Amino acid sequence: MPVLSALPFLKPIHLRSPRGSPGGQRRHTLPASEFRCLSPEDAISVFEIEREAFISVSGDCPLHLDEIRHFLNLCPELSLGWFEEGRLVAFIIGSLWDQDRLTQEALTLHKPGGSAVHIHVLAVHRTFRQQGKGSILMWRYLQYLRCLPAARRALLMCEDFLVPFYHKCGFEALGPCEVTVGDLAFVEMQHLVQGHAFMRRNSGC
Repeated sequence: MPVLSALPFLKPIHLRSPRGSPGGQRRHTLPASEFRCLSPEDAISVFEIEREAFISVSGDCPLHLDEIRHFLNLCPELSLGWFEEGRLVAFIIGSLWDQDRLTQEALTLHKPGGSAVHIHVLAVHRTFRQQGKGSILMWRYLQYLRCLPAARRALLMCEDFLVPFYHKCGFEALGPCEVTVGDLAFVEMQHLVQGHAFMRRNSGC
């Protein structure tokens, strides 16, 4: 059984239309809101959202299109997309890492034997920002990681201005990250993934 199908907090959210409304008579439509792992076919939609979100701020993207395809081919189970009426509105892409701290290699490598999930990017479509979707998606992603036997920690690197956001999501700062991109410096942050035995026992993982 796929992991996602076993987790109630990642199943589609179906929003009912009021009784008597035209929407209440429709059948076989796309779910109003759903969360699922991404596939290589989602790569272009992912990149379009990421490019708009990051280039205007930092001038570059955490992942370029070929790198997105690379990770979605190697480890799609470490990604999560939020879809509204079939349209991607927010996403996270991760990969496994096998060292205590992130290094430059972590930007492009997936280490299948690793116990740390390196979160490469979280981005929300511009139309859906300032609605709390980034926080909700991160919460669901971290809950999902609890069902993955290999995952023990989530790691990410971010610029200073994003530290408060990730702190509210439950991450702690580990200090300056040794990874640099051009002139940009980052803070490395960590979230301990706990509750594996309980989650597996009670969710069918």
